[in-house]
Amino acid sequence: MLADLFDSLEPRTAGQRELKKALLSQKDLVGAFGPTGTGKSLFALSYGLAAVERGKFRRLVISRPIVDVVTGKEITLFSEPKSYVEHSSQYLADIISGLAEPSSLHQLLSSGKLLLADPHFLRGRTFDEAIIVLDDAQSVPAETIVEIITRMGRNSRLIVAGDPVFQRPAEGRDGATLAREILLGEETAVVVDLGLKDMVRPGAQRGAKLLLELIMRKRALNEEERRVKEIVQVHAPDADVITVLSLKEAKRKWEVEGAPDVLIVAKEGYLGRLIGSGGERIQAIEREAGARVRAVQLTLDFKEFIRALHPVSWIHKHIVDADIAGNSLVVTVSKGNVGPMVGQRGNYARFLSDAFSKLMGLEVKVEERGR
Repeated sequence: MLADLFDSLEPRTAGQRELKKALLSQKDLVGAFGPTGTGKSLFALSYGLAAVERGKFRRLVISRPIVDVVTGKEITLFSEPKSYVEHSSQYLADIISGLAEPSSLHQLLSSGKLLLADPHFLRGRTFDEAIIVLDDAQSVPAETIVEIITRMGRNSRLIVAGDPVFQRPAEGRDGATLAREILLGEETAVVVDLGLKDMVRPGAQRGAKLLLELIMRKRALNEEERRVKEIVQVHAPDADVITVLSLKEAKRKWEVEGAPDVLIVAKEGYLGRLIGSGGERIQAIEREAGARVRAVQLTLDFKEFIRALHPVSWIHKHIVDADIAGNSLVVTVSKGNVGPMVGQRGNYARFLSDAFSKLMGLEVKVEERGR
Protein backbone atom coordinates (compact mmCIF):
# COMPACT_ATOMS: atom_id res chain seq x y z
CA MET A 1 0.00 0.00 0.00
CA LEU A 2 1.28 3.45 -0.92
CA ALA A 3 -0.08 4.86 2.34
CA ASP A 4 2.35 2.68 4.29
CA LEU A 5 5.28 3.19 1.93
CA PHE A 6 7.18 5.74 4.01
CA ASP A 7 6.48 4.13 7.40
CA SER A 8 7.85 0.81 6.17
CA LEU A 9 11.04 2.40 4.83
CA GLU A 10 13.79 1.63 7.35
CA PRO A 11 16.84 3.96 7.42
CA ARG A 12 20.12 2.08 7.12
CA THR A 13 22.51 4.88 8.07
CA ALA A 14 22.66 7.84 10.46
CA GLY A 15 22.17 10.24 7.55
CA GLN A 16 19.05 8.42 6.39
CA ARG A 17 17.64 8.49 9.92
CA GLU A 18 18.20 12.25 9.97
CA LEU A 19 16.50 12.58 6.58
CA LYS A 20 13.45 10.59 7.68
CA LYS A 21 13.19 12.76 10.80
CA ALA A 22 13.40 15.92 8.66
CA LEU A 23 10.63 14.71 6.35
CA LEU A 24 8.43 14.05 9.38
CA SER A 25 9.09 17.54 10.76
CA GLN A 26 6.83 20.55 10.33
CA LYS A 27 9.30 22.42 8.11
CA ASP A 28 7.81 23.31 4.73
CA LEU A 29 11.20 23.29 2.97
CA VAL A 30 13.44 20.21 3.12
CA GLY A 31 16.82 19.92 1.41
CA ALA A 32 18.56 16.57 0.95
CA PHE A 33 22.04 16.80 -0.54
CA GLY A 34 24.62 14.11 -1.14
CA PRO A 35 26.03 11.55 -3.58
CA THR A 36 23.97 9.15 -5.62
CA GLY A 37 22.98 5.97 -3.80
CA THR A 38 22.30 7.64 -0.44
CA GLY A 39 18.51 7.34 -0.65
CA LYS A 40 17.61 11.00 -1.28
CA SER A 41 15.07 10.29 -4.03
CA LEU A 42 13.74 7.12 -2.41
CA PHE A 43 12.91 8.80 0.89
CA ALA A 44 11.55 11.98 -0.72
CA LEU A 45 9.25 10.18 -3.17
CA SER A 46 8.14 7.55 -0.65
CA TYR A 47 7.16 10.33 1.73
CA GLY A 48 5.33 12.23 -1.03
CA LEU A 49 3.40 9.21 -2.30
CA ALA A 50 2.36 8.14 1.20
CA ALA A 51 1.35 11.67 2.19
CA VAL A 52 -0.90 12.04 -0.87
CA GLU A 53 -2.43 8.60 -0.42
CA ARG A 54 -3.27 9.47 3.20
CA GLY A 55 -4.86 12.74 2.17
CA LYS A 56 -2.34 15.05 3.81
CA PHE A 57 -1.74 16.68 0.41
CA ARG A 58 -3.99 16.75 -2.64
CA ARG A 59 -1.24 15.84 -5.09
CA LEU A 60 2.43 15.03 -5.52
CA VAL A 61 4.30 17.21 -8.01
CA ILE A 62 7.59 15.78 -9.31
CA SER A 63 9.88 18.19 -11.12
CA ARG A 64 13.12 16.86 -12.51
CA PRO A 65 15.37 17.77 -15.45
CA ILE A 66 15.92 15.00 -18.01
CA VAL A 67 19.47 15.21 -19.37
CA ASP A 68 21.21 12.86 -21.80
CA VAL A 69 24.46 12.05 -19.99
CA VAL A 70 26.22 11.26 -23.28
CA THR A 71 25.32 14.30 -25.37
CA GLY A 72 24.38 16.72 -22.58
CA LYS A 73 21.12 17.43 -24.43
CA GLU A 74 18.16 18.21 -22.20
CA ILE A 75 14.75 16.75 -22.95
CA THR A 76 11.88 19.07 -22.06
CA LEU A 77 8.12 18.78 -22.03
CA PHE A 78 8.09 21.26 -24.92
CA SER A 79 10.74 19.70 -27.16
CA GLU A 80 9.83 16.01 -26.65
CA PRO A 81 6.65 15.72 -24.53
CA LYS A 82 6.15 11.97 -24.95
CA SER A 83 9.78 11.18 -24.19
CA TYR A 84 9.79 13.49 -21.16
CA VAL A 85 6.75 11.80 -19.62
CA GLU A 86 8.12 8.31 -20.36
CA HIS A 87 11.52 9.08 -18.78
CA SER A 88 9.95 10.74 -15.73
CA SER A 89 7.52 7.87 -15.18
CA GLN A 90 10.26 5.27 -15.55
CA TYR A 91 12.46 7.18 -13.10
CA LEU A 92 9.71 7.06 -10.50
CA ALA A 93 8.97 3.38 -11.15
CA ASP A 94 12.67 2.46 -10.89
CA ILE A 95 13.07 4.20 -7.54
CA ILE A 96 10.13 2.53 -5.81
CA SER A 97 10.58 -0.79 -7.60
CA GLY A 98 9.84 -3.61 -5.15
CA LEU A 99 8.04 -1.26 -2.77
CA ALA A 100 4.91 -0.46 -4.80
CA GLU A 101 3.12 -1.79 -7.85
CA PRO A 102 3.52 0.18 -11.11
CA SER A 103 -0.26 0.06 -11.53
CA SER A 104 -0.69 2.23 -8.42
CA LEU A 105 1.49 4.93 -10.01
CA HIS A 106 -0.59 4.84 -13.22
CA GLN A 107 -3.75 5.27 -11.14
CA LEU A 108 -2.28 8.31 -9.40
CA LEU A 109 -1.24 9.83 -12.74
CA SER A 110 -4.65 9.27 -14.32
CA SER A 111 -6.46 10.68 -11.27
CA GLY A 112 -4.33 13.83 -11.23
CA LYS A 113 -2.88 13.08 -7.80
CA LEU A 114 0.56 12.65 -9.36
CA LEU A 115 1.83 15.39 -11.64
CA LEU A 116 5.08 15.42 -13.66
CA ALA A 117 6.15 19.05 -14.01
CA ASP A 118 8.98 20.20 -16.26
CA PRO A 119 11.16 22.63 -14.24
CA HIS A 120 11.35 24.89 -17.34
CA PHE A 121 7.62 25.62 -17.30
CA LEU A 122 6.65 26.55 -13.76
CA ARG A 123 6.12 30.28 -14.13
CA GLY A 124 2.50 31.32 -13.72
CA ARG A 125 1.49 28.17 -11.85
CA THR A 126 0.41 27.81 -8.25
CA PHE A 127 0.62 24.57 -6.27
CA ASP A 128 -1.95 24.43 -3.46
CA GLU A 129 -2.12 21.48 -1.06
CA ALA A 130 0.80 19.88 -2.85
CA ILE A 131 3.99 18.10 -1.91
CA ILE A 132 6.60 19.14 -4.48
CA VAL A 133 9.79 17.16 -5.09
CA LEU A 134 12.55 18.78 -7.13
CA ASP A 135 15.15 16.10 -7.82
CA ASP A 136 18.58 16.35 -9.48
CA ALA A 137 18.77 20.00 -8.43
CA GLN A 138 22.41 20.14 -9.53
CA SER A 139 21.19 20.20 -13.14
CA VAL A 140 18.86 23.19 -12.84
CA PRO A 141 19.61 26.89 -12.24
CA ALA A 142 19.18 28.07 -8.66
CA GLU A 143 16.51 30.44 -9.97
CA THR A 144 14.35 27.38 -10.62
CA ILE A 145 14.35 26.52 -6.92
CA VAL A 146 13.36 30.08 -6.05
CA GLU A 147 10.65 29.98 -8.73
CA ILE A 148 9.18 26.79 -7.25
CA ILE A 149 9.18 28.33 -3.76
CA THR A 150 7.21 31.31 -5.10
CA ARG A 151 4.72 28.85 -6.66
CA MET A 152 3.98 27.19 -3.31
CA GLY A 153 0.41 27.87 -2.23
CA ARG A 154 -1.73 26.83 0.73
CA ASN A 155 -0.58 23.79 2.70
CA SER A 156 2.29 23.03 0.34
CA ARG A 157 5.71 21.61 0.96
CA LEU A 158 8.92 21.46 -1.11
CA ILE A 159 11.63 18.81 -1.00
CA VAL A 160 14.84 19.59 -2.92
CA ALA A 161 17.32 16.78 -3.61
CA GLY A 162 20.64 16.99 -5.42
CA ASP A 163 24.28 16.00 -5.65
CA PRO A 164 26.60 19.03 -5.41
CA VAL A 165 29.81 17.00 -5.81
CA PHE A 166 29.85 14.01 -8.14
CA GLN A 167 27.12 14.92 -10.63
CA ARG A 168 27.42 18.68 -10.76
CA PRO A 169 28.05 20.41 -14.10
CA ALA A 170 31.69 21.02 -15.00
CA GLU A 171 31.33 24.80 -15.25
CA GLY A 172 29.94 27.31 -12.77
CA ARG A 173 28.14 26.84 -9.47
CA ASP A 174 25.45 24.20 -9.66
CA GLY A 175 21.84 24.45 -8.57
CA ALA A 176 22.22 21.96 -5.70
CA THR A 177 25.04 23.94 -4.08
CA LEU A 178 23.18 27.23 -4.39
CA ALA A 179 19.89 25.68 -3.24
CA ARG A 180 21.61 24.30 -0.17
CA GLU A 181 23.03 27.73 0.68
CA ILE A 182 19.61 29.33 0.24
CA LEU A 183 17.81 26.76 2.41
CA LEU A 184 20.44 26.90 5.17
CA GLY A 185 19.46 30.51 5.76
CA GLU A 186 15.71 29.90 5.90
CA GLU A 187 13.98 29.53 9.27
CA THR A 188 11.27 27.34 7.76
CA ALA A 189 13.78 24.97 6.13
CA VAL A 190 15.81 21.98 7.25
CA VAL A 191 18.88 20.72 5.37
CA VAL A 192 20.22 17.18 5.58
CA ASP A 193 23.69 16.39 4.24
CA LEU A 194 24.32 12.79 3.22
CA GLY A 195 27.88 11.60 2.76
CA LEU A 196 29.87 8.65 1.48
CA LYS A 197 29.03 6.63 4.58
CA ASP A 198 25.33 6.95 3.65
CA MET A 199 25.77 5.29 0.25
CA VAL A 200 23.84 2.04 0.51
CA ARG A 201 22.94 1.22 -3.08
CA PRO A 202 25.16 -1.55 -4.51
CA GLY A 203 27.78 -0.12 -6.82
CA ALA A 204 27.24 3.46 -5.65
CA GLN A 205 30.64 3.80 -3.96
CA ARG A 206 32.41 2.30 -6.96
CA GLY A 207 30.53 4.72 -9.21
CA ALA A 208 31.42 7.67 -6.96
CA LYS A 209 35.09 6.73 -7.07
CA LEU A 210 35.01 6.50 -10.86
CA LEU A 211 33.30 9.88 -11.11
CA LEU A 212 35.95 11.35 -8.81
CA GLU A 213 38.64 9.79 -10.97
CA LEU A 214 37.04 11.32 -14.05
CA ILE A 215 37.02 14.76 -12.42
CA MET A 216 40.74 14.49 -11.64
CA ARG A 217 41.72 13.04 -15.03
CA LYS A 218 40.00 15.97 -16.76
CA ARG A 219 42.09 18.50 -14.83
CA ALA A 220 44.20 20.72 -17.08
CA LEU A 221 47.82 20.33 -15.94
CA ASN A 222 50.18 23.30 -15.79
CA GLU A 223 53.71 23.13 -17.17
CA GLU A 224 55.30 21.82 -13.96
CA GLU A 225 52.61 19.19 -13.47
CA ARG A 226 53.04 17.95 -17.05
CA ARG A 227 56.81 17.79 -16.54
CA VAL A 228 56.46 15.69 -13.37
CA LYS A 229 54.01 13.38 -15.11
CA GLU A 230 56.52 12.86 -17.93
CA ILE A 231 59.21 12.05 -15.35
CA VAL A 232 56.87 9.50 -13.76
CA GLN A 233 56.34 7.84 -17.13
CA VAL A 234 60.12 7.37 -17.42
CA HIS A 235 60.76 5.94 -13.95
CA ALA A 236 57.42 4.18 -13.36
CA PRO A 237 55.97 3.43 -16.81
CA ASP A 238 53.59 0.77 -15.48
CA ALA A 239 52.05 3.07 -12.85
CA ASP A 240 48.60 4.41 -13.75
CA VAL A 241 48.78 8.09 -12.77
CA ILE A 242 45.43 9.88 -12.57
CA THR A 243 46.75 13.39 -12.03
CA VAL A 244 49.64 15.45 -10.70
CA LEU A 245 49.11 18.47 -8.45
CA SER A 246 51.75 21.14 -7.89
CA LEU A 247 51.55 22.63 -4.39
CA LYS A 248 54.39 25.15 -4.48
CA GLU A 249 52.20 28.16 -5.09
CA ALA A 250 49.76 27.15 -2.34
CA LYS A 251 52.65 26.59 0.09
CA ARG A 252 53.95 30.11 -0.59
CA LYS A 253 50.49 31.64 -0.39
CA TRP A 254 49.64 30.06 2.96
CA GLU A 255 53.19 30.06 4.35
CA VAL A 256 53.19 26.30 4.85
CA GLU A 257 56.36 24.32 5.43
CA GLY A 258 56.71 20.56 5.67
CA ALA A 259 54.09 19.81 3.04
CA PRO A 260 55.04 18.22 -0.30
CA ASP A 261 55.79 20.32 -3.37
CA VAL A 262 53.98 17.86 -5.61
CA LEU A 263 51.22 15.30 -5.04
CA ILE A 264 50.86 12.38 -7.44
CA VAL A 265 47.51 10.57 -7.45
CA ALA A 266 47.64 6.98 -8.71
CA LYS A 267 44.77 4.65 -9.51
CA GLU A 268 43.97 2.23 -6.72
CA GLY A 269 46.29 -0.78 -6.85
CA TYR A 270 49.08 1.09 -8.65
CA LEU A 271 50.71 2.95 -5.76
CA GLY A 272 53.35 0.25 -5.26
CA ARG A 273 54.40 0.48 -8.89
CA LEU A 274 54.77 4.24 -8.54
CA ILE A 275 56.86 4.06 -5.36
CA GLY A 276 58.92 0.95 -6.12
CA SER A 277 59.60 -2.02 -3.86
CA GLY A 278 62.17 -0.10 -1.82
CA GLY A 279 61.04 3.42 -2.66
CA GLU A 280 63.61 3.69 -5.46
CA ARG A 281 61.13 4.87 -8.09
CA ILE A 282 59.65 7.76 -6.10
CA GLN A 283 63.14 8.78 -5.01
CA ALA A 284 64.30 8.90 -8.64
CA ILE A 285 61.24 10.99 -9.52
CA GLU A 286 62.03 13.40 -6.68
CA ARG A 287 65.66 13.78 -7.76
CA GLU A 288 64.84 14.51 -11.37
CA ALA A 289 61.92 16.79 -10.53
CA GLY A 290 63.94 18.65 -7.89
CA ALA A 291 60.89 18.67 -5.63
CA ARG A 292 59.52 16.96 -2.55
CA VAL A 293 57.02 14.44 -3.87
CA ARG A 294 54.31 12.45 -2.14
CA ALA A 295 51.97 9.93 -3.69
CA VAL A 296 48.53 8.62 -2.79
CA GLN A 297 46.18 6.16 -4.43
CA LEU A 298 42.61 7.14 -5.22
CA THR A 299 40.15 5.69 -2.74
CA LEU A 300 37.17 7.23 -0.99
CA ASP A 301 39.18 7.34 2.24
CA PHE A 302 39.95 11.05 2.24
CA LYS A 303 42.05 10.68 5.39
CA GLU A 304 44.80 9.24 3.19
CA PHE A 305 44.79 12.37 1.03
CA ILE A 306 45.04 14.53 4.15
CA ARG A 307 47.87 12.36 5.45
CA ALA A 308 49.79 12.88 2.21
CA LEU A 309 49.17 16.63 2.10
CA HIS A 310 49.27 17.84 5.70
CA PRO A 311 52.56 19.29 7.01
CA VAL A 312 52.06 17.74 10.48
CA SER A 313 53.08 14.12 10.04
CA TRP A 314 51.04 12.69 12.95
CA ILE A 315 47.78 14.61 12.52
CA HIS A 316 46.10 11.77 10.60
CA LYS A 317 46.04 9.74 13.84
CA HIS A 318 43.60 12.26 15.28
CA ILE A 319 41.19 12.42 12.33
CA VAL A 320 37.94 10.80 13.44
CA ASP A 321 36.13 11.19 10.14
CA ALA A 322 36.43 12.88 6.76
CA ASP A 323 33.27 12.92 4.68
CA ILE A 324 31.39 15.06 2.20
CA ALA A 325 28.73 17.51 3.37
CA GLY A 326 27.28 19.62 0.59
CA ASN A 327 30.21 20.72 -1.56
CA SER A 328 32.66 20.56 1.35
CA LEU A 329 34.93 17.93 2.83
CA VAL A 330 34.25 18.05 6.56
CA VAL A 331 37.19 16.77 8.60
CA THR A 332 36.35 15.83 12.18
CA VAL A 333 39.29 15.66 14.60
CA SER A 334 39.48 14.47 18.19
CA LYS A 335 39.12 16.97 20.99
CA GLY A 336 42.15 19.20 21.50
CA ASN A 337 43.58 18.68 18.01
CA VAL A 338 41.85 21.39 16.03
CA GLY A 339 44.87 23.68 16.43
CA PRO A 340 47.44 21.35 14.83
CA MET A 341 44.89 20.49 12.14
CA VAL A 342 44.06 24.03 11.03
CA GLY A 343 47.47 25.61 11.80
CA GLN A 344 48.32 29.16 12.76
CA ARG A 345 45.74 31.62 11.38
CA GLY A 346 44.04 28.59 9.81
CA ASN A 347 46.71 28.34 7.13
CA TYR A 348 46.97 24.54 7.14
CA ALA A 349 43.22 24.21 6.59
CA ARG A 350 43.38 26.84 3.84
CA PHE A 351 46.25 24.99 2.21
CA LEU A 352 44.25 21.74 2.29
CA SER A 353 41.18 23.52 0.93
CA ASP A 354 43.28 24.92 -1.91
CA ALA A 355 44.53 21.44 -2.81
CA PHE A 356 41.14 19.67 -2.55
CA SER A 357 39.49 22.45 -4.55
CA LYS A 358 41.91 21.91 -7.43
CA LEU A 359 41.67 18.13 -7.22
CA MET A 360 37.98 17.58 -6.57
CA GLY A 361 36.20 20.92 -6.34
CA LEU A 362 35.78 20.59 -2.56
CA GLU A 363 36.54 23.09 0.16
CA VAL A 364 37.78 21.81 3.52
CA LYS A 365 36.08 22.51 6.83
CA VAL A 366 37.38 21.29 10.18
CA GLU A 367 35.25 20.31 13.15
CA GLU A 368 36.03 18.98 16.62
CA ARG A 369 34.37 15.79 17.81
CA GLY A 370 31.76 16.42 20.47
CA ARG A 371 31.41 20.07 19.57
